[in-house]
Amino acid sequence: MHGPGDGGQGLPAEFLAVGTTSFVDLIARSAPELLPVNRVEDAPDLPHGTTILALSYRDGVMVAGDRRATAGNLIAQKDLEKVYPADEYSAVAMAGTVGLGLEMIRLLQVELEHYEKLQSVPLSLPGKARRLGAIVRANLGMAMQGMAVVPLFAGYDLDAGVGRIYNYDVTGMPQESRDYHADGSGSPFARGALKKLYRPDMTEEDAAAVCVQALYDAADDDSATAGPDLIRRIFPVIAVVTADGYRRLPEGDVAELTESVVRARRERPDGPVAPLR
Repeated sequence: MHGPGDGGQGLPAEFLAVGTTSFVDLIARSAPELLPVNRVEDAPDLPHGTTILALSYRDGVMVAGDRRATAGNLIAQKDLEKVYPADEYSAVAMAGTVGLGLEMIRLLQVELEHYEKLQSVPLSLPGKARRLGAIVRANLGMAMQGMAVVPLFAGYDLDAGVGRIYNYDVTGMPQESRDYHADGSGSPFARGALKKLYRPDMTEEDAAAVCVQALYDAADDDSATAGPDLIRRIFPVIAVVTADGYRRLPEGDVAELTESVVRARRERPDGPVAPLR
């Protein structure tokens, strides 16, 4: 049966109105209860995910994350994935409240696809970063109650021919990071490793090694960040975005790289040092 004002197509009026290209705005008008910010009530000790990082390298950008989620003093999950494709030429990673973070990532994926279907062209990379910022900003009330999500967005700018990285605070303002960035509870230690080891002309293999070293350092000093789990074969997630699009590095390659880092750490527990000159 058709409802009033549905144009005889069985759809809510909001779906037939000419207006915004934003799927988030559409849902806010037609079914606001489906937005992540409106789906969580008082829930202390929710699982939180850390640590995530991104860096630019010779061919584009690389995004990585450890696999641990914590709930208070407990390990809530040992194999959480924190890095996902946002669309063909961008990636998003999340630190913070896991449930909300995963909802935001799914919403961003639909948001970008919705825009492209309506406009027949994809958003620019800065435009994608702003759309994610709007989703983060909508969660500000929950963030003030302790359920914050801090994403990290990176992609390949087809117009400029370079990889770009954006970080956020809980207000959702995208800030472009130069060369590298890390977020989450282990981020101060990861940034220290990145600052020491980063080189702008790195190959993909070298960039992946720097990511693993940075996550290892974060786990060394932050109990909420997981180090390599050689027994369970749980290793970091690493993805790249280049002119060819988004690609997740094969788990076998990441495992081999991680095991080589662990072997080297037996000889030098504090990791590689940067040259003075």
